[in-house]
Amino acid sequence: MEWQPLQPELRTLSGAIVDAAFQVHKTLGPGFLESVYEHCLCHELLCRGIAFRSQLSLPILYEGVSIEAGLRVDLIVDGRIIVELKAVEVMHPIYTAQLLTYLKLTGIRLGLLINFNVPLIKDGIRRIVL
Repeated sequence: MEWQPLQPELRTLSGAIVDAAFQVHKTLGPGFLESVYEHCLCHELLCRGIAFRSQLSLPILYEGVSIEAGLRVDLIVDGRIIVELKAVEVMHPIYTAQLLTYLKLTGIRLGLLINFNVPLIKDGIRRIVL
């Protein structure tokens, strides 16, 4: 399958998510638990009229059987962008691998990995496109 560029509306939507994350970080700063940032980001998205689902269970299809393996996606925004949130000192490569796995399992092409535990939120955002 040939790589296709992202649709312009996905760029706009991802920009709105990043802007919401900026607002949360500007208000709270670093130092809170991931769950606090998730609740506040969900509030920001709601205020902006952006559709999302949070803490979705993601089953694994293994030999034709759907298996609940404990995978949970933090946010799926508008059914088209996965947002994985962190509040960690160091962004380990396993977090990127986790997001890539979620993208592959769902067929969604765009993901945002956002770490709120940074002095400047722009340094904590990673965009991944399949």
